[in-house]
Amino acid sequence: MKEFFVKLSHDKVGIMGFTGIFLVVIIGLFSPWIAPYSPEKMFTSHVMEGPSSQFLFGTDEFGRDILSRIILGTQVSLKVGLISVGIGASMGLLFGLISGYFQGKVDSIIMRVMDVLFAFPDILLALAIVAVLGPSLSNTMIAIGIVFTPVFTRTVRAAVISVKESEYITSAVAIGVSPVKIIMKHITPNILAPFIVQISLALSGAILTEAALSFLGLGIQPPNPSWGGMLDASRTYMEFAPWTILFPAAAIVFTIFCFNLFGDSLRDILDPKMRKS
Repeated sequence: MKEFFVKLSHDKVGIMGFTGIFLVVIIGLFSPWIAPYSPEKMFTSHVMEGPSSQFLFGTDEFGRDILSRIILGTQVSLKVGLISVGIGASMGLLFGLISGYFQGKVDSIIMRVMDVLFAFPDILLALAIVAVLGPSLSNTMIAIGIVFTPVFTRTVRAAVISVKESEYITSAVAIGVSPVKIIMKHITPNILAPFIVQISLALSGAILTEAALSFLGLGIQPPNPSWGGMLDASRTYMEFAPWTILFPAAAIVFTIFCFNLFGDSLRDILDPKMRKS
């Protein structure tokens, strides 16, 4: 960890991404106290009002403070991103370990299932799952988790196959160490680097997918604040009230940009093949 933070401190891009993520996380954690107003409070005398000293980001078609809704939407986006990626990463780690270690028929079955999931574009697969389960916060997280399972499975499987050829694994097998112990004690700790990098990159994708689902009406349902839902509601008014769509879009772009910056930096630090000379 010490070596990691030393390398990160010399990476300006990584520091920028980490600082942005830290800011977003702080806003998400303390959003109920940071938001100037309740996200559902309607100021009927300030409907569609532009940015002002009272409403820094303006108000929407119901007179709700856009800044407050963006701040509360940060908490929703982070929650969806973390839980959905947690689902995908857990399933991908399990399937990847089993597939990469045992190979054979088990590997063929798991990877063919993952190939089927890979055949669908992420947003299309998420739409299909949510359409079947029904639009809600929990179903959105499940859908996004399933969407990201194949990429984690392939990442873990490739790392396991590489580590499995090491001499210490061969020695452990020769002396009769159980497969479960080999996987948990010897393989898993040595594949964490690419796995962690994939998690950091998947978080931005999960947040973007949630915004897309909410934009299409199949994600977070009103009146709960969601960046994608705010974009959807603002389409009608964007020509004469551009602030209603500009600020939610900026929040999405900033968050995804920070996660991608940090993810790329993390890959350079943790993956020897990707380290800059």
